[in-house]
Amino acid sequence: MDLMERALEFEQRKQTFITTSDRIEASREVKALILDLNQIYKETKEAEIMDLMKRLTLIKQKIEKRLKGRQPSV
Repeated sequence: MDLMERALEFEQRKQTFITTSDRIEASREVKALILDLNQIYKETKEAEIMDLMKRLTLIKQKIEKRLKGRQPSV
């Protein structure tokens, strides 16, 4: 499974995104990986794929949280 290898490689990659465009690119990449893995999961129902999707989702949430920045306090 080439997709699984790409997803694992993304997960192991150092998550230091210096610029906003790097963060946007990483967010889009991980979103595409999650959606592709979800298509495979629908057919196979493998727990390993679900676990990988959960870990990637956490990474995606961290990236998106950083993209949104701090909300001004009222």
